[in-house]
Amino acid sequence: MSNPYQQALGQTLIDRSIRERIVLVGVIFDGHDEEETDESLDELARLIDTAGADEAARMTQRRAAPDPTFFIGKGKVQELKELCLAVDADTVVFDNELSPGQQYNLEKLLGRTAIDRTAVILDIFAQNAHTLEGKAQVELALLRYKLPRLRRGISEAMSQQGAGIGSRGPGETKLEVDRRKIQDKIVKLSRDLVNLHNNRREQAKSRSRSGLGAVSIVGYTNAGKSTLLNHLTNAGVLVENRLFATLDPTTRRLSLPGGEPVLLSDTVGFVKRLPHGLVESFKSTLEVAVLSDLLLHVVDSTSVDPQGQIDAVRLVLKEIGAGDVPELLVFNKADMASEAAEQMVQLHQGSVAISAVSGEGIEKLLQTIGDRMRSITAVVELLVPYDRGDIVAAVHREGEVVSTANEDDGMRIRARLADASAGRLSEFVVSPRKDVA
Repeated sequence: MSNPYQQALGQTLIDRSIRERIVLVGVIFDGHDEEETDESLDELARLIDTAGADEAARMTQRRAAPDPTFFIGKGKVQELKELCLAVDADTVVFDNELSPGQQYNLEKLLGRTAIDRTAVILDIFAQNAHTLEGKAQVELALLRYKLPRLRRGISEAMSQQGAGIGSRGPGETKLEVDRRKIQDKIVKLSRDLVNLHNNRREQAKSRSRSGLGAVSIVGYTNAGKSTLLNHLTNAGVLVENRLFATLDPTTRRLSLPGGEPVLLSDTVGFVKRLPHGLVESFKSTLEVAVLSDLLLHVVDSTSVDPQGQIDAVRLVLKEIGAGDVPELLVFNKADMASEAAEQMVQLHQGSVAISAVSGEGIEKLLQTIGDRMRSITAVVELLVPYDRGDIVAAVHREGEVVSTANEDDGMRIRARLADASAGRLSEFVVSPRKDVA
């Protein structure tokens, strides 16, 4: 039985008991080459596999622009139909986004389901959302995807009725009822997510008041973000060699080499052309990156196009408002592609090569994080009375003590503190920020 998220999508991509056979379709537009399209189709094949289906064949066509009716040419559609019959495939997946009209026309001519990359990603997210917020975000994205495609319903309804005055009402009425139900559900989910978003904001403020720096792990899906979080904090986050294995953010405390603690968060992975509706729905979850002091941008060194993946992640970060957050590039899987990792490190000054599995380069990574965090953390001087051991303990717990000196009226402490901690301890601050070598 299909789950409610697939029902919201209006179609089930996968029969969970049978691995469906899929034909992939890509179009090579002007300004793009065949190799680039093949790489994108390879990624689509991995997405299909993650969703629970198998690639049976693939087809490409070179065009100057999409055909407004079928996306590909009508002759190519007939060729595609013959290919589906030859490989016994009953679903076609386009690497490009289809309009509702194109989708309907393709299905009518092909006689089988035609979907696009966006539908596949939504299906995967529907399978992997577990928290209340994650489920609501996925359902909202699915409903936004389905709403414009209700035009298919009116065409099907009207084709089953006689033409003429008085025969079109029931079909149109059902369409309007369905549209209104979806719109009402979208409003409710949006309202629910605002409340969940406000709760997350309060939690973020609470963490900020704790004085701990915030570091978020971002990156392309399957780059090794969860593996890195587990290695650094023993978080126990699910790790699988597949795309979008985890969607819900996880935050753990991490002690850096200098002794200062930070909060380290994992985030959902990105892909090229991540559906805008999905980004919009997941903005509250992704906000953990926006509110961070530093982003650990994890890159798969074994990728055939690491720079393309970096650009794709940065595009999404910019879209959610995190484009200006300081970034540290971390080239993972160096144990499998040491030469490629070192080349990328040389190309990107200040980056680090690691293996989250073997631990190679982890010490250097932690040291680099510490250096970067210290560079953006205030150094203040405090004079703490000798009878306020609780304040001394708080300074050690929330920051990095640079030096201490005993004076007649108390202990003078020079320490790196986050703004929240410095503000809370302001009555003991005797000197504002100073640069310390």
